[in-house]
Amino acid sequence: MRALIFTVWMFTMVACTSTQPSAVLYRNPVIDRDAPDPTLIRAEDGAFYAYTTMRGGNVPIYRSEDLVEWEHIGGAFREGEVPNYVPKAGIWAPDINYIKGQYVLYFSMSTWGGEWEAGIGRAVADKPEGPFTQTEFLFDSREIGVQNSIDPVVYQEAGRCYLIWGSFRGIYLAELTDDGLELQDKPLRQIAGTAYEGSYIHKRGEWYYLFASVGTCCEGLKSTYQTVVGRSRSLFGPYVNRQGEKMMDNCHEVLLSGDDKVKGSGHDSQIVRDDAEQEWILYHGFDVAEAKAGRKTYLDRVWWDSEEWPHIGDGTPTREGIAPTFRKR
Repeated sequence: MRALIFTVWMFTMVACTSTQPSAVLYRNPVIDRDAPDPTLIRAEDGAFYAYTTMRGGNVPIYRSEDLVEWEHIGGAFREGEVPNYVPKAGIWAPDINYIKGQYVLYFSMSTWGGEWEAGIGRAVADKPEGPFTQTEFLFDSREIGVQNSIDPVVYQEAGRCYLIWGSFRGIYLAELTDDGLELQDKPLRQIAGTAYEGSYIHKRGEWYYLFASVGTCCEGLKSTYQTVVGRSRSLFGPYVNRQGEKMMDNCHEVLLSGDDKVKGSGHDSQIVRDDAEQEWILYHGFDVAEAKAGRKTYLDRVWWDSEEWPHIGDGTPTREGIAPTFRKR
């Protein structure tokens, strides 16, 4: 079922009743099916594209003009070309980027419990809808020396690319070549402790923000996933909470938790902006009313307080809210 958009007319009594401009609302989940670990980009054509953990033997791609109505447009890889570097592994937690004129899709390959066999690969395409080709496996856990090497995300700054990854064995950072296609022969840096996975970095002003997820992702209504954050004035850390305690010591600020309607809300996408410069984020969660449907995708507003700390909605998943603003094209 596609997300429902509807219009609410608001009336205000001054001396008499007058009709005010309408507010367009949206309803979560915006992708009403199993679509976990979303990654998000506003492509060169102006539309948004989301990619999620493997379903049906491929990496699903969804397209939207407004972040609310999403269309499944196919898989990232051609039939018969889905990466299979790790035997019997699934493709988890992809990450999409636009680097030097092409779309680069990073992905994890792993099996449950196969933490030393897990690894990270990439593929490229001329268009956000793919097909993604020139697939290459960058490294596995044994080769890089980082147990459970999954959940990749790439941060770009000043023409340089940095890979951030890890899952409950530390969050690590390494520099890639400027085209984002190869790992440079430089030392790794650990930037956060063992409480985290599903991380990404967002720059705002002079601060780097390390978003991540803690808790259990995949236990249905028993899932305890939360979205958390720390910040640093350096890309390389240390990332700290409001009290100055380090994420290397598993200290952070909690941004988003489940409630009585959604459990296990986490593994956020990148932050994107609408045409009014408002910021938005996707994440997954279990709909309590339909838990067996898997981890659906939710949309929420990101806002910043006077001390430049982020907030996601009211701290729990929004059921209905004011929709993103877009000019008609």
